[in-house]
Amino acid sequence: MVIPPYFNNTTTALNLQQLFLLSLLTTNYTQHSLSYQDPYNQHNNMEPIFLAQSKLRAELGLHKVKAIPNSKFQRHGTKAYASAINRYGLQPTKPGPLSSGKIRDADTNWTSGKYAVGAIRDMWTSLVEKTGDDKPGEVEAQDQQGDMEYLCEVLIGTPPQKVLLDFDTGSADLWVRPDVFKNEESSSFELLKNKSWKIQYGDGSYASGFVGHDTISIGGLIIKKQAVEVAKHVSTQFSQGVLGGLLGLAFKQINTVHSSFLGTRDPQPTPVDNMIAQEDIPKEAELFTSAFYSSRDLKQESFYTFGWIDQDLVKKSGEEITWAKVDNSQGFWMFDSASASVDGDKIELSDNKAIADTGTTLALISDEACDALYKRIAGAAYSEKYQGYLIPKSVKVDDLPEFSVAVGEKEFVIQKEDLIFADADDTNFYGGVQSRGSMPFDILGDTFLKSIYAIWDQGNSRFGAVPKIEKTQKAPLPSSEGDGAEKVICTLDRSPAKSVCTANSAFVCPSDC
Repeated sequence: MVIPPYFNNTTTALNLQQLFLLSLLTTNYTQHSLSYQDPYNQHNNMEPIFLAQSKLRAELGLHKVKAIPNSKFQRHGTKAYASAINRYGLQPTKPGPLSSGKIRDADTNWTSGKYAVGAIRDMWTSLVEKTGDDKPGEVEAQDQQGDMEYLCEVLIGTPPQKVLLDFDTGSADLWVRPDVFKNEESSSFELLKNKSWKIQYGDGSYASGFVGHDTISIGGLIIKKQAVEVAKHVSTQFSQGVLGGLLGLAFKQINTVHSSFLGTRDPQPTPVDNMIAQEDIPKEAELFTSAFYSSRDLKQESFYTFGWIDQDLVKKSGEEITWAKVDNSQGFWMFDSASASVDGDKIELSDNKAIADTGTTLALISDEACDALYKRIAGAAYSEKYQGYLIPKSVKVDDLPEFSVAVGEKEFVIQKEDLIFADADDTNFYGGVQSRGSMPFDILGDTFLKSIYAIWDQGNSRFGAVPKIEKTQKAPLPSSEGDGAEKVICTLDRSPAKSVCTANSAFVCPSDC
């Protein structure tokens, strides 16, 4: 280290001001040094990061977590929109049969965008449907399992028990059904006294129970002392089928655990929080990634990774990773999204924000951008009956416009086929992009996420993306029966010799098969 000349006086002790200036002049980790990388710089050298991740992957035996399409998932446009109303308590700004009813938290103010931390997960909305006499009536409970498009395998406990969970970047609870994870059979399960949880949806479905610490494994990554919320009471919508529960990948502050003794919120760390806290995970690996495909994409399988980025998929895109700073103050993966484009015509959306949410199927955007998109599609029109924009089945995919939305400073195109979500009727499709209603931010769900390789870098509070548009499509457009991708299907062999449940994949079936 070279000492500046005016400090090189052995007869004078350095005062605090001089020591501070000396540190600024001599440190090897300043914003002007070669070793410093701004995490939001689009031209960072990723090679050192990839090298560190490759070393970790080899040491821990990390692998991709296969995301299998849920056999219960049914494409239904209005139902998907209703699910978003349930999830976020949004109030539609366009006419239709559905609206958000009473919001329990009086401090929530969606119009201004200022709302209490955790308010979204704690709010109780009553989804109402207008009846023929214009009087609101309760909507029948929907099958929540049918709203979850992908399921992933997670190991919980000692010895490990395999469960199928929905990975959800829009929530922060890890909860499981008691019939798919039996905590009494895990020697590493430690009950957390006076802790409880409850998740309640606007359609009347719910799950609640107790909390304990246990070891989980995701893609080869072992996470210890993870808060596992075991359901003691579940509604019928959750009590059957292949879905074993949910694994939240949002931020801790929207976790729903409460202190039973004090009656106050007591949010527990998420799996990624605990992954970061472990000493065996370097700074370069404090992230997870997601890549979603449909059966239209040739020989592709949807997946997540934890602790590493798929370098081949980044290289295949031909582009550098675009990074956007994440504002996690409300518990979501929120970033700037100040523009959208239709066939190259840019729509400026000053101060607009968006969240990326794997738990939402549609892409919900501002009315301004939504209207601009459908004006470019011949014959497309808003339907009050279906509460959404419809696209005529006579329109060819090649004739659909190129539509893109911004992640930070760069716009990403949504694959044209994904602009079409599902059958609406004999002559129309329900669009995959719809109005966000009263929400103060866009909600970019699977319709958008299928078109990018997403990097959820929690350690650096940033969201990364590269394009993942598939040029070759092999199957027809989606229908209400799904897109034809591989499904988890459980069958019960009732012969006396077996009487066991088997699946068409590497996954384990629930007890009710």
